[in-house]
Amino acid sequence: MNASTVPTRYWHDLGDGRVQCDLCPRACKLRDGQQGLCYVRACEDGEVVLTTYGRSSGFCIDPIEKKPLKHFLPGTPVLSFGTAGCNLACKFCQNWDMSKSREMDTLAAAASPETLARAARDTGCRSIAYTYNDPVIFHEYAIDVAQASREQGIKSVAVTAGYICPEPRREFFTAMDAANIDLKAFTEKFYYELCGAHLNEVLDTIAYVYHETDVWLELTTLLIPGKNDSNAELTRLCRWLVEELGPDVPLHFTAFHPDWKMREVPRTPAETLFRARRIALDCGVQYAFTGNIHDPQGNSSWCHACGELLIERDWHSLGAWQLAVDGCCSHCGTQIPGVFESEPGTWGAQRRTLRFVEASAAAR
Repeated sequence: MNASTVPTRYWHDLGDGRVQCDLCPRACKLRDGQQGLCYVRACEDGEVVLTTYGRSSGFCIDPIEKKPLKHFLPGTPVLSFGTAGCNLACKFCQNWDMSKSREMDTLAAAASPETLARAARDTGCRSIAYTYNDPVIFHEYAIDVAQASREQGIKSVAVTAGYICPEPRREFFTAMDAANIDLKAFTEKFYYELCGAHLNEVLDTIAYVYHETDVWLELTTLLIPGKNDSNAELTRLCRWLVEELGPDVPLHFTAFHPDWKMREVPRTPAETLFRARRIALDCGVQYAFTGNIHDPQGNSSWCHACGELLIERDWHSLGAWQLAVDGCCSHCGTQIPGVFESEPGTWGAQRRTLRFVEASAAAR
């Protein structure tokens, strides 16, 4: 094994010269030398290994609002990184240059968990985000970074599609403090035909995170014209959220742009996002947001009890702050769902790239 390859635990021997990866519902069956669909988990010497431990497609400091998380440490900087590959096959992927990459050159940056945790601390980041591609596929690396980060007082944020099996899911989310899960649509047809996956497994993960963990949860649905943006589907999605989880889970509707294998589909009109947000609010979702468009109204937080402005946002920059130090609405005193500090962060919309000088051997 090379310096970036480590053993994994979630697999079993099929007894016919193949092993089965048990990390996600895809259950890839591999012979020696074969990679799973995710690209980063492979069969070597009769066991499943992670081939990209300690290697990344890059490190950046972003505003937490970009993840997107609106009610988790607003205004603070988050150290963001990802690797390569993905365990879904979304034809509309907006980060396809990383998630669909099969080139090791994509993973030119190396950093150990301890290096990342110290970097987050030293740059004033309140959290680390596992993002750009799905962190469940670099399960071992993400968990090690999260554990090292907790020792430095740094929180961990998973940006994921939630396509993971129950046992590794428990271990993964035990290490996380917040998550934004992509609920890509609300039909099995969409998941099967456009993502190569299944809806129910994602709904199961969302329900598990909300009901069985202390992880702060927000959801995102990328609206694609003619694919998942009908009034009927959006109403079913929002009603499921309110009935199965509760009204306090923030829901983000974001705009699609033509990319990867769906370049013929037009951009999402702003009116589609406005309509989706109205449907969500009418269904009882307390905090519904629009994203990837300029919409201060739909980007800001408004008290679900009195309707007054709580947190003003213009893109990723904060304006008026109307939360009391205890996280209550300063107008009516209602407790606002979220993870808030006594004052908002001041990071704003800036984005900063980080580079580490570290030998690959240090990332073992």
